[in-house]
Order: sequence, then C-alpha cells, then structure tokens
Amino acid sequence: MYEKSLKEQVHDHWNKESCGAGIAVSTKFSRPYFEEIEEYRYSIEPEIFSFAQFTRFRHQKILEVGIGTGTDFIQWVRAGAKAHGTDLTEEAVEHTRKRLKIYGLKAEGLSVADAENLPYSDNTFDLVYSWGVIHHTPDTIRALEEILRVTRIGGKIKIMVYNRRSLSALYIYLHFSLLRGNPFRSISWILYHHQESIGTKAFTIREVRNILTRYPVRIKDIRAKTTKYDLLWNKPSLFRFVAYISACLFGFDRVGWFITIELEKTNAVDDR
Repeated sequence: MYEKSLKEQVHDHWNKESCGAGIAVSTKFSRPYFEEIEEYRYSIEPEIFSFAQFTRFRHQKILEVGIGTGTDFIQWVRAGAKAHGTDLTEEAVEHTRKRLKIYGLKAEGLSVADAENLPYSDNTFDLVYSWGVIHHTPDTIRALEEILRVTRIGGKIKIMVYNRRSLSALYIYLHFSLLRGNPFRSISWILYHHQESIGTKAFTIREVRNILTRYPVRIKDIRAKTTKYDLLWNKPSLFRFVAYISACLFGFDRVGWFITIELEKTNAVDDR
C-alpha cells in the first residue's frame, strides 16, 4: 500500500482548507467571505502590520512564500509592490486569484511551488516575506536557503516561525502531555503530531541565531513578542491573569508564540 510522504501529508492538510479559511461563514470566495477572514486574522495577529510594513515596499519586487488565503498578499498588492506569491497548495493559489479578481487587483505572478525549491533565479527579490510557513515544510533549513538564494544582495527577508519556549507551546504541552497522562512527551514531539499539519516544528531564539551564523545575512531583529495566543485572549479572566503574570516574569519579548526574524542579505558570511 502506498504511504504518503510527509510533504504530501502537509500538502493535503492545507489543501483541504487554507489557513484561516475555517472562520468564515459567508459563501466561499465571496467578498464577505474574504473580509471575514481578513478581519479575524488582523484582530488576533495585529503584529503582522508592524512586522511586514506593507506600505514601505511600494514599487519593490517582493515574494511571499506561503500565501494561504491571500490576506497578507493582497496587502502587498494594495500597497503598490510588484508582488509575486507561491504556495504548496492549489487551494491557496485559487483563493488568492479569486480574491484579487473580486477587488479588481493584479499581482505580478502566482504559482503553486514548494518552498524548498522556489522557481525563481538567484538574487531576484527586494524582499522575501513568509509568515508562519517554513516551520511546516519537512526541510525548514532548505526552505530558508531558498529564500536567501532568491533575495538580492542588500535585500530584506522577513520570516516568522514558532517559538518552542513560548507560553503557547507550554499550553500545548500541558494539553497534550500532562493532562493526557503522558508527561514524558517532549514539546517538539507534541508540536510535530498535534499542531496544525503533521511535522510542525518550533525553534528557540538561540537556535535561530545559531542557524543564521552559517549564512550571508545581517540580523536586523529577532524577537518573540507575546501575542494574544500567549495571553489566552479567548479564555476566562483568571487564565488571562495568570498568563499575563507569566509573561511579566519571563519577558514579553521572549516568550511569544511567534519568533519574528528580520534579515538583510549580505555578500559574505562574516559581514554582519
């Protein structure tokens, strides 16, 4: 019997439903449908705007790796960037094409593509952006290398990956380990098997910095700012209070679920 590869399983998970699409109640691909997705995304992840800085890349050539339902991608187009987008799934590309059509917008290009094998030449883009994507692909390091390859020298890279030493990761561990009588399961194992698609990984800030020492990049900023997920925004007040106190104790810029990474591609590994 044929057994699907890890990447095929990841593809099938997200091709069934693009990230964020499940919250919409309006008819699929209608204008209200896309507006519900957008409103929800930026209400729970407002940090995207300050991180991406969409309006600062007008007329610049950008690539978004992992476009999902196209919510961030359409911001690049609205801001006047020369926007290209890729995703592993056909569902995501269809979402984004229909979304652009509804709003009367046009992108430079959309394609179904593997983050580990991007279909672009070296040194092509002024910015490569990827929010919460490459920790899902089986070879995250390969995806990072591809992002670096297609970014021009002097170009910017903005990536978000999950933080293994976050309050959110702790909650996931408590739910799938201690509360289920399996206290010896590691956070990495639990995230791999229970966080969204199979194979999901998370990193620490130190691990990210160590990985980046191998590559020709200048680190502009790395942080893990506490998010609404970490502060249990949708839980009763007692839980939110405990989460807030925990964030105060461990550091609001260290225990967030999202590690945001801003880089500049350089000529040499030692040019930082």
